Amino acid sequence: MTHIRTILHPTDFSECSGHAFELACALAGDYGAKLLVQHVRVLPLAVQGDVPVFPLELPGEAEAVRERLYALRPRESGITVEHHLTMGGPVEEIVDLATEKRCDLIVMGTHGRRGLGRLILGSVTELVLRQAPCPVLTVKSPPPPAPTHLTNAATTVDVSAAILS
Repeated sequence: MTHIRTILHPTDFSECSGHAFELACALAGDYGAKLLVQHVRVLPLAVQGDVPVFPLELPGEAEAVRERLYALRPRESGITVEHHLTMGGPVEEIVDLATEKRCDLIVMGTHGRRGLGRLILGSVTELVLRQAPCPVLTVKSPPPPAPTHLTNAATTVDVSAAILS
């Protein structure tokens, strides 16, 4: 049996990441695993002349991202959660945290881009798949709806009035 003790969920706060977070929480609950939730801040690099310049951050921007990250909590109690806010290249930061924390599984969303969009934007998920030190579970769409529970109670219908008419 596979022992899953630590699950990493990298998030970009997108809808796809939200679905992956729900699955990561469910798996953490099922396996009694610790859940690491990571957001990687990527500051765009501006160029002034020939010199790369890091843009100034808007006041309160870092705190807003931190609050959004720490607001991600499992609905189910009893799951241990660690939040990690890192800065740098998403692929490198995700792989580094997974390696450092000895993660057994990474659960992350994928936007499923194809063609030119994928070529231009690249795929963080694909690169993590190639470089990760552990298995990576990708989530492309929302999870299927929970099954509805049917009751075993029989329904009685009085058809006598219909027959006699």
